[in-house]
Amino acid sequence: MFNQQISRSAYRIIMLVLLAVLFLAVNMFSNVAFRSARIDLTENSLYTLSDGTREVVSGLEEPVTLRFFYSEKLATDYGRIRTYAGHVRDLLEEIRAASNGMVRLEVIEPEPFSEDEDLAMSLGLKGAPTQSGDVIYFGLVGTNSVDGLEAIPFFTDEREQYLEYDIARMIQNLSRPELPVLGIVTNLPLDTGAGGLMSAMRGDSLPFMIYEELRNRFQIEFLEQQFQKVPDRVDVLMIAHPRPLDRPTLYAIDQFVMRGGHVLAFVDPHSEVSLTAGPNGDPVRGYTEQSDLGPLLQSWGVNYDPSRIVGDRKLAQRVQTGLDARRQESDYVLWLAVPRENVDTNDLVTADVSRLNLGSVGYFTPVEGATTVFSPLVTSSGDSQTYDVDYVKKGPRPDDLLRDFKATEERYVVAARLSGPVKSAFDGPVEEEHEQQEGAAPPRRSGEKAGPYVAQSQKDANIIVFADSDIFDDRFWVRTDSYLGERVAQPIADNAVFILSAIDNLMGSNELISLRARDKSDRPFTVVEELRRNAERRFLAEQEALEKKIAEAERNLTELQTGGAGADAASGGPGEQESAAIRKFRQELLESRKALRDVQRDLRRDVENLGAQLRFVNIALVPLVLAVAALAAAFYRYRRRKARAEKGA
Repeated sequence: MFNQQISRSAYRIIMLVLLAVLFLAVNMFSNVAFRSARIDLTENSLYTLSDGTREVVSGLEEPVTLRFFYSEKLATDYGRIRTYAGHVRDLLEEIRAASNGMVRLEVIEPEPFSEDEDLAMSLGLKGAPTQSGDVIYFGLVGTNSVDGLEAIPFFTDEREQYLEYDIARMIQNLSRPELPVLGIVTNLPLDTGAGGLMSAMRGDSLPFMIYEELRNRFQIEFLEQQFQKVPDRVDVLMIAHPRPLDRPTLYAIDQFVMRGGHVLAFVDPHSEVSLTAGPNGDPVRGYTEQSDLGPLLQSWGVNYDPSRIVGDRKLAQRVQTGLDARRQESDYVLWLAVPRENVDTNDLVTADVSRLNLGSVGYFTPVEGATTVFSPLVTSSGDSQTYDVDYVKKGPRPDDLLRDFKATEERYVVAARLSGPVKSAFDGPVEEEHEQQEGAAPPRRSGEKAGPYVAQSQKDANIIVFADSDIFDDRFWVRTDSYLGERVAQPIADNAVFILSAIDNLMGSNELISLRARDKSDRPFTVVEELRRNAERRFLAEQEALEKKIAEAERNLTELQTGGAGADAASGGPGEQESAAIRKFRQELLESRKALRDVQRDLRRDVENLGAQLRFVNIALVPLVLAVAALAAAFYRYRRRKARAEKGA
């Protein structure tokens, strides 16, 4: 009997050892075999890469190194940064896993006064100072094998919805050995300013500030306004208020789109920047007041009427009039100050745009039955109407425009994104045109010869159109000062942000362009927020009632003080009445303040009660339910064993 008990004990020990060994073996095997296996159980699939990002990282031909600098110890007391950092790190791990080894990830914690902190600063990262005097680093640096460098100086909450796009764009930029090429077709003096070529020859030209920004970020290639093919090296073609283009040039742009090229086009029914006087008092020689792209816009899926200009009473800019000494400024409905509410904040191009300053804009409408998707980016308000361009050229006064304003209650689309398949605007190849006046020289054409005709876009088109050219004008969006001989820009609007974001976006592949804003990882307590909103509404109602009581009491006091001067104070007249009114006012004030405190206390009580309920559910109820379920299962198993034992006996 004793030996039998020993053998049973040894059997149990051996089984436990074997189970432990099996457990370790299964864990080691799963770590190797299922290293890349992941399940994203978040509601909005926050940790699942978009197809566009997978396409970007899987197509890498050279390795890219990402260095994630994060001051984890210093961020312990900052819950929002800590949570966001976990999201960033998980997303970087997903990108590394999807890159087939082409993305290398390094996580660096820069200790204060360490070499890692010096490295972070030298790579362009910005630290956030804390109350203790320490600096928290929370940024990303990417490098490639040819000394290319891209950086996100600090991950901010405002960009969390665009986190995946920002990282994917960084990787794609690093995958290019040279700066991307921006082709420009324009009749605006972007590179010389209002003085034009003559000022440039004298050495006193002032290029547009937006051109300085473009030159720092891209290789600029100006195309003559008569060409037969957009060069293959051009990544994005920006058409900025060109002069009337002939058929071969329009055909060249059309075929660029058919071959998968991306276009950013600015047309204008009345270009005020073109009319800006130079040093000699006249506009630049050869200026064009109006621009259009003829059949191209129709083939891309938009209607555009160059004879109509949008006026907006709600979005009107304030301008100096000087007509009345008592009123120096007036609303000018033809110049628009477009706020954030009138841009598509879900599109990556306009996500960071808070204000656009525009002048005499046109508008677009979608072509019925078009193959492209028409997505508005910038719109007017509902308090707008349109004017004939000839009437605008007469220079109506701001007050006259306001006096005769009749809103159509229609929101006009000033800028739009066009995406999807596109058919050519031409039935076949367009040869060099020789129709010119007798004795005139043939037009000079730059660029390559036209390639084979393509009838339909080989890829889905990505085109952004904007019905204004004054967006480029410095006076609309920036103030410039001179400091040590250099021009210093102080933006007052986000015109440059829109242009640069649009080009950056179109520079990406179609997969990268398809990325849009994603939901934030922060899950707000909607019930708590609703409680807060309800309490705030009550608070505002009480506040309004208090203000009315105060105003009424003040009126009563004023009447007593001004109307009772001749009464007999000894008989208990004005003095006692005034004292009674003061006492009444003070009593009303105390009661109103008490009511406001009651509202705030009720808000705090409701939120605290809800928090207590959530804590009870998370801390007590769920474990209690599991404990009861475990006890029930144990009792059930005990009853089964007992029943089998009684049956065996």
